[in-house]
Amino acid sequence: MSPNDEEEPECTGEKHGSVVSAVQPADEKICARAAGIFRALGDLSRLRLLSLLAQREMCVTELTECLEDNLAAISQRLKLLRSERIVSTRRQGKHIFYRLADSHVAHLIANGLAHGEEPDEQP
Repeated sequence: MSPNDEEEPECTGEKHGSVVSAVQPADEKICARAAGIFRALGDLSRLRLLSLLAQREMCVTELTECLEDNLAAISQRLKLLRSERIVSTRRQGKHIFYRLADSHVAHLIANGLAHGEEPDEQP
């Protein structure tokens, strides 16, 4: 065995006592909401859009230009992101500006993109 290989522990089937009872799964309703957020973030086009909004708030026209995509597609993506409360809006006259909804979302986007920048591990 090489120094980097870790031996996997085996479970013998013995009772674990208080170790297992001390941990509890997250609430099912909260997990369902988080799963919806991760599904929304899991689309390449939506994630590229969110990477722009992580930099600053933008209107649909700006997003369309930056992403070189059509207005209908961008609007549809924003609608889904709003329904999952990933983005929020601010109206200024006739313009609606989109931004990341809160710091939790900003951290998710930043961490996901940072992880995507990491080099692939060599075997």
